[in-house]
Amino acid sequence: MPTTDELHTFLQTRRSIRRFQPDPVPQAVIENILHTATFAPSAHNRQPWRFAVVTEPALKTRLGEAVTAQMQEDMQAEGADPTEIKKRTSISLRRINEAPLIITLCRDKTDVRTDTPEETIMGIQSTALAGLQLLLAAHAEGLGGNWVCWALYAQQAIRTVLNLPQTWEPQAFYFLGYPAEIPPQKDRKTIKDITAFCVNAENKP
Repeated sequence: MPTTDELHTFLQTRRSIRRFQPDPVPQAVIENILHTATFAPSAHNRQPWRFAVVTEPALKTRLGEAVTAQMQEDMQAEGADPTEIKKRTSISLRRINEAPLIITLCRDKTDVRTDTPEETIMGIQSTALAGLQLLLAAHAEGLGGNWVCWALYAQQAIRTVLNLPQTWEPQAFYFLGYPAEIPPQKDRKTIKDITAFCVNAENKP
């Protein structure tokens, strides 16, 4: 078993990887990652996460075209500069096509106890926890990964291209592969800046 320090080092050395080697990710590795992701906690143990796995180049191309078409439409509606639109869509297409493995993380909208805003939020939070677990599982397999939120802006287009059930609500893309780069650690806010160690105010002198 790894030591406590080794485990902390493992967790702290995960990076967001955006450049990958072209090598495919073996099916057994993909299944290991997904299996470990399912051990994430979830509200009421509903396990609302669903995974859509894409490795075929032709399907990645169709997915990229659908997502960037929606991106272009949204940016045009916002009055974005045409040059910026072309740049953004070009980069997005490249990243989708270069990722050996794309996992679309979805929330099953029907997997709730009651149809309330609170239950919806709990389902989204639960699904997000599976996404983090997925990234850590990929890290354990020697893969790099990157979380991308574009899926939120093109949910119906993604469902259509990937032939997903209407109840599957795309939440995020995870681009995965063997790293072609290891970026340095970015600065982190200090514990002092982000933490309140709370005490009972009635007991304060």
